[in-house]
Amino acid sequence: MASFSCWPHKKGSSDMQTDRLQIWTEQGNVIISQLFFHHYKKIGITDSEAMLMMHIIAYSSEGNFFPTPQDLSSRMNLTLDEVSSGLQRMIQKNVLSIVQEIDEKGVLFERFSLMPLWNRLVDCVVVEENQTFTDQKKEEEGEIYRLFEQEFGRLLSPMECETIAMWFDQDGHTADVIKAALKEGVLAQKLSLRYIDRILFEWKKKNVKTVADAERHARHFRTSTVPPRQERQEERKTVPFYNWLEERE
Repeated sequence: MASFSCWPHKKGSSDMQTDRLQIWTEQGNVIISQLFFHHYKKIGITDSEAMLMMHIIAYSSEGNFFPTPQDLSSRMNLTLDEVSSGLQRMIQKNVLSIVQEIDEKGVLFERFSLMPLWNRLVDCVVVEENQTFTDQKKEEEGEIYRLFEQEFGRLLSPMECETIAMWFDQDGHTADVIKAALKEGVLAQKLSLRYIDRILFEWKKKNVKTVADAERHARHFRTSTVPPRQERQEERKTVPFYNWLEERE
Protein backbone atom coordinates (compact mmCIF):
# COMPACT_ATOMS: atom_id res chain seq x y z
CA MET A 1 0.00 0.00 0.00
CA ALA A 2 1.31 3.43 -0.90
CA SER A 3 2.03 5.79 1.94
CA PHE A 4 1.57 9.57 1.94
CA SER A 5 3.60 11.98 4.03
CA CYS A 6 1.67 14.35 6.26
CA TRP A 7 4.66 16.65 6.83
CA PRO A 8 4.10 20.24 5.61
CA HIS A 9 5.61 21.17 2.25
CA LYS A 10 9.08 22.64 2.58
CA LYS A 11 9.98 25.40 0.17
CA GLY A 12 12.74 24.65 -2.25
CA SER A 13 15.56 27.03 -3.12
CA SER A 14 13.74 28.26 -6.22
CA ASP A 15 10.67 29.19 -4.16
CA MET A 16 12.83 31.06 -1.67
CA GLN A 17 14.54 32.98 -4.47
CA THR A 18 11.14 33.93 -5.90
CA ASP A 19 10.01 35.25 -2.51
CA ARG A 20 13.21 37.22 -2.12
CA LEU A 21 12.82 38.69 -5.60
CA GLN A 22 9.25 39.70 -4.79
CA ILE A 23 10.37 41.43 -1.61
CA TRP A 24 13.08 43.20 -3.59
CA THR A 25 10.76 44.47 -6.33
CA GLU A 26 7.99 45.51 -3.92
CA GLN A 27 10.37 47.89 -2.15
CA GLY A 28 10.71 50.01 -5.28
CA ASN A 29 13.82 51.59 -6.76
CA VAL A 30 15.61 54.89 -6.39
CA ILE A 31 16.82 56.32 -9.70
CA ILE A 32 19.90 58.53 -9.56
CA SER A 33 21.48 60.07 -12.64
CA GLN A 34 24.87 58.77 -13.71
CA LEU A 35 25.96 62.40 -13.73
CA PHE A 36 25.94 62.27 -9.95
CA PHE A 37 28.35 59.34 -9.73
CA HIS A 38 30.61 60.67 -12.48
CA HIS A 39 30.99 64.20 -11.18
CA TYR A 40 30.12 64.57 -7.48
CA LYS A 41 33.80 64.33 -6.51
CA LYS A 42 34.66 67.16 -8.92
CA ILE A 43 32.27 69.58 -7.25
CA GLY A 44 33.67 68.88 -3.78
CA ILE A 45 31.15 66.37 -2.41
CA THR A 46 32.63 63.75 -0.08
CA ASP A 47 31.59 60.10 -0.12
CA SER A 48 29.66 60.44 3.15
CA GLU A 49 27.85 63.52 1.80
CA ALA A 50 27.06 61.63 -1.40
CA MET A 51 25.53 58.79 0.61
CA LEU A 52 23.59 61.33 2.65
CA MET A 53 22.17 62.78 -0.56
CA MET A 54 21.15 59.34 -1.80
CA HIS A 55 19.25 58.75 1.44
CA ILE A 56 17.50 62.11 1.00
CA ILE A 57 16.48 61.01 -2.50
CA ALA A 58 15.32 57.65 -1.14
CA TYR A 59 13.17 59.34 1.51
CA SER A 60 11.75 61.67 -1.15
CA SER A 61 10.71 58.69 -3.28
CA GLU A 62 8.83 57.39 -0.22
CA GLY A 63 6.97 60.68 0.16
CA ASN A 64 9.10 62.12 2.98
CA PHE A 65 10.53 65.29 1.45
CA PHE A 66 12.07 66.65 4.66
CA PRO A 67 13.63 63.81 6.64
CA THR A 68 15.05 64.83 9.99
CA PRO A 69 18.67 64.25 10.97
CA GLN A 70 17.33 61.51 13.23
CA ASP A 71 15.64 59.82 10.24
CA LEU A 72 18.82 59.95 8.22
CA SER A 73 21.05 58.84 11.07
CA SER A 74 18.85 55.79 11.69
CA ARG A 75 19.75 54.47 8.23
CA MET A 76 23.39 55.40 8.20
CA ASN A 77 26.57 54.73 10.14
CA LEU A 78 26.67 58.38 11.12
CA THR A 79 25.81 59.97 14.40
CA LEU A 80 23.12 62.60 14.73
CA ASP A 81 25.77 65.33 14.97
CA GLU A 82 27.60 64.01 11.90
CA VAL A 83 24.38 64.04 9.87
CA SER A 84 23.55 67.57 11.00
CA SER A 85 27.05 68.78 10.16
CA GLY A 86 26.87 67.06 6.76
CA LEU A 87 23.58 68.75 5.89
CA GLN A 88 24.99 72.11 6.92
CA ARG A 89 28.12 71.63 4.80
CA MET A 90 26.08 70.67 1.73
CA ILE A 91 23.96 73.81 2.10
CA GLN A 92 27.15 75.88 2.37
CA LYS A 93 28.56 74.17 -0.74
CA ASN A 94 25.38 75.11 -2.60
CA VAL A 95 24.45 71.53 -3.46
CA LEU A 96 21.44 71.35 -1.14
CA SER A 97 18.80 73.86 -0.14
CA ILE A 98 15.67 74.07 1.99
CA VAL A 99 12.66 75.51 0.17
CA GLN A 100 9.13 76.34 1.23
CA GLU A 101 6.09 75.11 -0.65
CA ILE A 102 2.33 75.04 -0.18
CA ASP A 103 0.44 71.74 -0.29
CA GLU A 104 -3.01 71.08 -1.74
CA LYS A 105 -4.65 72.22 1.50
CA GLY A 106 -2.81 75.53 1.45
CA VAL A 107 -0.49 74.56 4.29
CA LEU A 108 3.06 75.88 4.13
CA PHE A 109 5.75 73.22 4.49
CA GLU A 110 9.50 72.88 4.05
CA ARG A 111 11.42 70.35 2.00
CA PHE A 112 14.92 69.57 0.84
CA SER A 113 15.74 70.54 -2.72
CA LEU A 114 18.60 69.03 -4.71
CA MET A 115 18.10 71.44 -7.60
CA PRO A 116 21.36 73.26 -6.70
CA LEU A 117 23.15 69.91 -7.02
CA TRP A 118 21.67 69.14 -10.44
CA ASN A 119 22.56 72.63 -11.67
CA ARG A 120 26.15 72.20 -10.46
CA LEU A 121 26.41 68.80 -12.18
CA VAL A 122 25.09 70.15 -15.48
CA ASP A 123 27.50 73.09 -15.27
CA CYS A 124 30.30 70.59 -14.70
CA VAL A 125 29.35 68.69 -17.85
CA VAL A 126 29.14 71.90 -19.91
CA VAL A 127 32.60 72.97 -18.72
CA GLU A 128 34.02 69.57 -19.64
CA GLU A 129 32.41 69.69 -23.08
CA ASN A 130 33.79 73.17 -23.68
CA GLN A 131 37.22 72.04 -22.54
CA THR A 132 37.04 69.04 -24.87
CA PHE A 133 36.07 71.34 -27.74
CA THR A 134 38.92 73.71 -26.89
CA ASP A 135 41.43 70.87 -26.72
CA GLN A 136 40.20 69.49 -30.03
CA LYS A 137 40.47 72.92 -31.64
CA LYS A 138 44.02 73.37 -30.36
CA GLU A 139 44.95 69.95 -31.70
CA GLU A 140 43.49 70.79 -35.13
CA GLU A 141 45.32 74.13 -35.19
CA GLY A 142 48.58 72.42 -34.23
CA GLU A 143 48.09 69.98 -37.08
CA ILE A 144 47.71 72.89 -39.52
CA TYR A 145 51.03 74.40 -38.43
CA ARG A 146 52.75 71.03 -38.81
CA LEU A 147 51.16 70.51 -42.23
CA PHE A 148 52.34 73.88 -43.53
CA GLU A 149 55.87 73.22 -42.30
CA GLN A 150 55.80 69.83 -43.98
CA GLU A 151 54.68 71.26 -47.32
CA PHE A 152 57.02 74.26 -47.11
CA GLY A 153 59.91 72.06 -46.05
CA ARG A 154 60.95 74.45 -43.28
CA LEU A 155 59.89 75.96 -40.00
CA LEU A 156 57.34 78.76 -40.15
CA SER A 157 58.42 82.25 -39.23
CA PRO A 158 56.71 84.08 -36.34
CA MET A 159 54.90 86.31 -38.85
CA GLU A 160 53.64 83.28 -40.77
CA CYS A 161 52.43 81.70 -37.54
CA GLU A 162 50.60 84.93 -36.73
CA THR A 163 48.95 84.92 -40.16
CA ILE A 164 47.69 81.37 -39.68
CA ALA A 165 46.42 82.28 -36.23
CA MET A 166 44.45 85.15 -37.77
CA TRP A 167 42.83 82.72 -40.22
CA PHE A 168 41.40 80.90 -37.23
CA ASP A 169 40.70 83.71 -34.77
CA GLN A 170 39.72 86.69 -36.93
CA ASP A 171 38.50 85.14 -40.18
CA GLY A 172 36.82 82.16 -38.54
CA HIS A 173 38.11 79.57 -41.01
CA THR A 174 38.02 75.94 -39.96
CA ALA A 175 41.03 73.65 -40.10
CA ASP A 176 39.45 71.73 -42.99
CA VAL A 177 38.96 74.87 -45.09
CA ILE A 178 42.56 75.95 -44.45
CA LYS A 179 43.71 72.48 -45.51
CA ALA A 180 41.68 72.85 -48.71
CA ALA A 181 43.32 76.21 -49.43
CA LEU A 182 46.74 74.70 -48.85
CA LYS A 183 45.85 71.88 -51.23
CA GLU A 184 44.93 74.47 -53.89
CA GLY A 185 48.32 76.09 -53.43
CA VAL A 186 50.15 72.74 -53.63
CA LEU A 187 48.34 71.66 -56.78
CA ALA A 188 48.92 75.06 -58.40
CA GLN A 189 52.60 74.83 -57.36
CA LYS A 190 52.35 78.20 -55.63
CA LEU A 191 53.53 77.45 -52.13
CA SER A 192 53.47 80.82 -50.47
CA LEU A 193 51.47 82.05 -47.53
CA ARG A 194 50.49 85.12 -49.54
CA TYR A 195 48.89 82.97 -52.22
CA ILE A 196 47.00 80.83 -49.71
CA ASP A 197 45.95 83.93 -47.79
CA ARG A 198 44.44 85.28 -51.01
CA ILE A 199 42.53 82.04 -51.53
CA LEU A 200 41.06 82.25 -48.05
CA PHE A 201 40.28 85.93 -48.52
CA GLU A 202 38.28 85.20 -51.68
CA TRP A 203 36.55 82.23 -50.08
CA LYS A 204 35.50 84.36 -47.12
CA LYS A 205 34.19 87.03 -49.50
CA LYS A 206 32.15 84.37 -51.35
CA ASN A 207 30.92 82.86 -48.07
CA VAL A 208 32.84 79.62 -48.55
CA LYS A 209 32.68 77.92 -45.15
CA THR A 210 33.15 74.22 -45.85
CA VAL A 211 35.33 72.00 -48.01
CA ALA A 212 32.25 71.18 -50.09
CA ASP A 213 31.70 74.91 -50.71
CA ALA A 214 35.35 75.28 -51.79
CA GLU A 215 35.10 72.33 -54.18
CA ARG A 216 31.92 73.69 -55.74
CA HIS A 217 33.53 77.08 -56.17
CA ALA A 218 36.60 75.52 -57.81
CA ARG A 219 34.44 73.43 -60.17
CA HIS A 220 32.45 76.50 -61.13
CA PHE A 221 35.62 78.39 -61.96
CA ARG A 222 37.08 75.57 -64.02
CA THR A 223 33.95 74.98 -66.07
CA SER A 224 33.51 78.69 -66.67
CA THR A 225 37.10 79.29 -67.79
CA VAL A 226 37.49 76.38 -70.27
CA PRO A 227 36.50 77.55 -73.82
CA PRO A 228 33.86 75.33 -75.57
CA ARG A 229 36.20 74.48 -78.50
CA GLN A 230 38.82 73.18 -76.12
CA GLU A 231 36.48 71.05 -73.97
CA ARG A 232 37.39 67.75 -75.66
CA GLN A 233 41.09 68.55 -75.58
CA GLU A 234 40.98 69.71 -71.96
CA GLU A 235 39.36 66.43 -70.93
CA ARG A 236 42.65 64.74 -71.80
CA LYS A 237 44.77 67.35 -70.05
CA THR A 238 45.29 68.34 -66.48
CA VAL A 239 42.53 70.66 -65.31
CA PRO A 240 43.94 74.18 -64.87
CA PHE A 241 44.06 75.56 -61.37
CA TYR A 242 42.82 78.93 -60.34
CA ASN A 243 45.40 81.70 -60.03
CA TRP A 244 43.88 83.37 -57.00
CA LEU A 245 46.36 86.25 -57.05
CA GLU A 246 45.10 87.35 -60.46
CA GLU A 247 41.37 87.22 -59.69
CA ARG A 248 39.40 90.32 -60.59
CA GLU A 249 35.86 91.34 -59.83
